Amino acid sequence: MTKEMIYSEMVTYLTENREKFYRFAYSYAKGKEASLDIVQNAICKALEHYGDIRDISKINSWFYRVLLNEVYSYLKKHSREYATADEEMPEGIYHEAAYDKDDEVYRMVEKLPENLKTVIILRFYEDLPIADIARITDVNLSTAKTRLYTALKKLKKLYEEAGYDD
Repeated sequence: MTKEMIYSEMVTYLTENREKFYRFAYSYAKGKEASLDIVQNAICKALEHYGDIRDISKINSWFYRVLLNEVYSYLKKHSREYATADEEMPEGIYHEAAYDKDDEVYRMVEKLPENLKTVIILRFYEDLPIADIARITDVNLSTAKTRLYTALKKLKKLYEEAGYDD
């Protein structure tokens, strides 16, 4: 596949999935502008390094890795900043019911440590297979599976503590 074809495929992929990328970034940054910046930076980096892609069929996991790195970079850079009250924050440009701040399950997901939260979001909110999640998070497959099961156990415990057990 030529570089021009790879570039064309990447542009198509990025264009078709931009709302998913924004939603993913928003799940971490919690702000419209920050989320847009994260996605924009990730897209710029992806377009700058599109030649690094060896297998175009893995563009999904490759780009999510770039996006996740941008999210982590943003969180590290802004770890000392504090969010404003919810009523002061403008509504995001994209709404997804699964990421609704009023959804009790999603609030529980947000309480998980970052590595477990990432696996849950990628698996259940972004609907990615565990093999892709392992590539995105740069861990082996068994580690990704362990993190997923650990996160599910912790979510179950939070769910029961909240009084939702059967």
